[in-house]
Amino acid sequence: MSRATSLTFATLLEQFFVDRLMSQLRASPRTVAAYRDTFKLLLAFAHRRLATPPAALTLAELDAPFVLDFLKHLEEERHNAIRSRNARLAAIRSFMQFVVFKEPGAVGIAQRVLAIPMKRFERPLVGYLTRPQIEAVLASPTDTTWLGRRDRVMLAVLYNSGARVSELIGLRRDDLVLDPVAQLRILGKGRKERTVPLWPATRIQLKRWLREIPLDQNTPLFPSRSGGRLARVSVAERLALSVQMATREHPELAKRRVSPHVLRHSLAMHLLQSGVDITVIALWLGHASPVTTHQYVEADLAMKTRALESLRAPATRPLRYRPTDRVLSFLQGL
Repeated sequence: MSRATSLTFATLLEQFFVDRLMSQLRASPRTVAAYRDTFKLLLAFAHRRLATPPAALTLAELDAPFVLDFLKHLEEERHNAIRSRNARLAAIRSFMQFVVFKEPGAVGIAQRVLAIPMKRFERPLVGYLTRPQIEAVLASPTDTTWLGRRDRVMLAVLYNSGARVSELIGLRRDDLVLDPVAQLRILGKGRKERTVPLWPATRIQLKRWLREIPLDQNTPLFPSRSGGRLARVSVAERLALSVQMATREHPELAKRRVSPHVLRHSLAMHLLQSGVDITVIALWLGHASPVTTHQYVEADLAMKTRALESLRAPATRPLRYRPTDRVLSFLQGL
């Protein structure tokens, strides 16, 4: 039996997370959690398929055919989207790259797994809300309860900043600066920090809101009822409730799926419609490159119509079809 087939993968997996991800790469907690969830699913699948406890697994058992079966299981049994399937594969690939470095005897197994391609998929338009729709959603939460006041300012900040949900729930009181210029410090993907300005109306809302949360600078800017950090699903649920109330004014919203990401996309579109340069929007959203923003932002029909109107049509005479065959002439005359 070769060295590669006798290796247990438990130690390698521990070294991958502790040494590689946390120590060397200093991966964010969100990245570590996503990779952790991938391997929890993989180990559970291996236990069912191979009847082998996780501590006894070998790299030889986790070969390319097994990984392909796992990916198929994600799509067909767990009904994961292709994007989720690709994210799981990316985590496994990262581990196998570490294996190549750590255990040269397992190169063959690792390379065959690394050769598994990502699946291509269509990128549907995210969609965005109009300014009147946004205003109705942001005005929906009541200001007569603590939860309502929190939701009102939280949604205003979500739209104003264009923050991702993970960035929003990670905000602390210390990340907010009100004077001399109102701004918000956001820790984004890859531990990249960015600062976004706030509208005067958002500043006023936040100034009032600060009176209702603890003075500790590490306090979540938008805490849960218990004072802890909000969950992603909680933000989505509170937004859904606000959208439901806004349907009284805009019934068309009842047919829309409005996620927190739609608010982020709406800000990008509104900035674009206002003439803001794409590179500025990229900086605002925390994109590493304007190329990402180009894929993210779609010009709406009104913008495309204005662009077409700015270009004169070619001066050509319209052609008139003249049938040259007796049968065609008959048909043309019907």
